[in-house]
Amino acid sequence: MALRPVLQFPDKRLREVSQPIAAVDDAIRELARDMCDVMYDEPGIGLAAPQVGEQMRLIVVDTEWTEEGAEPNPLILVNPVITESNGTLQWTEGCLSVPDFEAEVERAERVHLEAEDLDGNAVEIEAEGLQAVCFQHEIDHLDGILYIDHISRLKRNRYAEKRKKQLRRELEED
Repeated sequence: MALRPVLQFPDKRLREVSQPIAAVDDAIRELARDMCDVMYDEPGIGLAAPQVGEQMRLIVVDTEWTEEGAEPNPLILVNPVITESNGTLQWTEGCLSVPDFEAEVERAERVHLEAEDLDGNAVEIEAEGLQAVCFQHEIDHLDGILYIDHISRLKRNRYAEKRKKQLRRELEED
């Protein structure tokens, strides 16, 4: 079975605001399983539905997993919302949708997240550090925001130009 491709900058679908999920059904559960497969295959520690072309408010996160063999234990969160945040930190972020680039981003140090699981149960998580950053990053995707929107315009424009050249070269090679 082929994995869903991860959309990459500058794909315009990454800029769309995702719709809330009214009810979890088998199609949503299958999408969540597919997203986990993609996340681990890439590899990454988080993935939002818009990154695989689905404009709905669904994220998968596993900040404990490593390629070195930790057991996958994904958090699958439906309609996640950060209801509280405090503190600030600088974190070097990367993104499966923003290839070949990392940058320092200012984020909240601690967040309170509310969501539902795939069974419709309410989920509340107090997160800090990497997990807090990951939640903020993935929820940004649901709102059409990329982490590069949090860096200086100069750095963002340099990346965009580099990416355009890279895509042109790839087209010429085909």
